Amino acid sequence: MLDRHRKRLKKVKRVRIDLDPTDDPTHGHQQMALFNAFYDSYCYLPMLGFVSFDGEVDHYLVAAVLRPGNATAKLGTIGLLYRLMREIRKRWSKVKIEVRLDGGFACPELFDFLEVMGVEYECGLAKNAVLERAATKLMKQARKLSKISGKTEQVYGECQYRAKTWSCARRVIIKAEVTRAEGKDPKDNPRFVITNRRQTAKWIYEHEYCGRGEVENRIKETFEVEIDRTSATSFWANQFRVLMSAAAYVLLQELRLQASDTSFARAQVSTLRLRLIKLGVRVVASARRIVLHLPQSCPDFPSWKKIAAGLGTCT
Repeated sequence: MLDRHRKRLKKVKRVRIDLDPTDDPTHGHQQMALFNAFYDSYCYLPMLGFVSFDGEVDHYLVAAVLRPGNATAKLGTIGLLYRLMREIRKRWSKVKIEVRLDGGFACPELFDFLEVMGVEYECGLAKNAVLERAATKLMKQARKLSKISGKTEQVYGECQYRAKTWSCARRVIIKAEVTRAEGKDPKDNPRFVITNRRQTAKWIYEHEYCGRGEVENRIKETFEVEIDRTSATSFWANQFRVLMSAAAYVLLQELRLQASDTSFARAQVSTLRLRLIKLGVRVVASARRIVLHLPQSCPDFPSWKKIAAGLGTCT
């Protein structure tokens, strides 16, 4: 998959890696389908990995690892990141790598690993008494601004923080926020992100860390190719099913890439399947070629033709 992007993008300055787990509820006697109190169900917790390049909006699936239902977010993270970084640097030796993770991954071993590997990172951090004290002045400012405007307000700042198990103090971005909703009292909502980047706190949080929301949308899309069809008894059989679904999703992402100049440029996977693949055609096969005859009434024929030509077919 990375080789495909190597051909597509000759020069890449920055590659961003996003990892995120998701719950896959189970309804049977699958191996390692264990009870997870957070999701209140028996499930698997697959971890999906995505990469994005420079300023591109799209995030491309590169890893899908099935894990037991009681796995912590960080289980297998370092090994997966190491392999992804090695493969990325084989193809773009001078590229800057950035890793973006949510708070479930936060642990000193991961931070030490990322710093040794020489990559930039942003990782959510659960609030605690020490961090909340560091955010006290900023929260006061946010409350004052919110009271004046009557709207949700944020104030950004930072501090140096070192937990007992950490090898050193690290930079923590603070977002002091007061949220307001109609008919409800104002609510304090402080958030914390640990990073080794040098840009301003506001820029890092709003322009980098908040981009994780797009990755969550891509995870939801993978369910359109039934990545949750893990109903086999064997754990490894279910891992194979996950990989097959991931391969199908990668193919649909390639389809969307070829649709960049059409109305399907930002289409969901479900739309691509419905309007470009689930078509009634007449198939004529010979010794040298297979010809698909689409109906004259096909509303998306111009887009279909352009995408097919981009994939190397003759039209």
